[in-house]
Amino acid sequence: MSSYILVHGAWHGGWCWHRVVARLQRASHRVLAPDLLGLGIDDTPPRHVSLARWTAQIADLIEAESEPVVLVGHSRGGIVLSSVAERIPNRIRTLVYVSAFLLEDGVSLQDAAAQIPDSLVPPAMVVSEDHVSTTLREDIVRDAFYGRCSDEDIALARLLLKPEPQAPLATPIRISAERFGTVPRVYIECTEDRAITHAAQRRM
Repeated sequence: MSSYILVHGAWHGGWCWHRVVARLQRASHRVLAPDLLGLGIDDTPPRHVSLARWTAQIADLIEAESEPVVLVGHSRGGIVLSSVAERIPNRIRTLVYVSAFLLEDGVSLQDAAAQIPDSLVPPAMVVSEDHVSTTLREDIVRDAFYGRCSDEDIALARLLLKPEPQAPLATPIRISAERFGTVPRVYIECTEDRAITHAAQRRM
């Protein structure tokens, strides 16, 4: 048995892992799929959310586990994985990036996303009036995120998506070979991803 913590991507919540959670639990693993602060059912205002707070949130969950965990992240969740691994490398068994941002030291997600010209996401982002969060244009949600999903799954997801806090996206990642670099990591490529394209995944 292993312990897994699953970190969701932008605009989503822990709910998006529900089928993965069920399969891992059937295999007798312990699984947590938390809502990052400000997302899912968490009501933290976006202006109070930072990458540092997300890092502390996930690090605290890991520290509460009795053994090192497998830490899994999708898409934007990759920046949380890297930041947590830098903070507590000895508490993580493996990092699993699922079509996720795997960035070099000093690079922000915002910078990296700007280097993916064929992504559907950046051109469809709508910044809030107070500039603290973004949403995605309704007409692009299906193509950007849910290509082969059922109409029922997409309808549910549309109801659950929330504004994405902006500050973590603009924060440069800080990692080192001595800490982050010691944690085994795996990258799962998603060849039809239209948010982080396959070519962009390969570059990372």
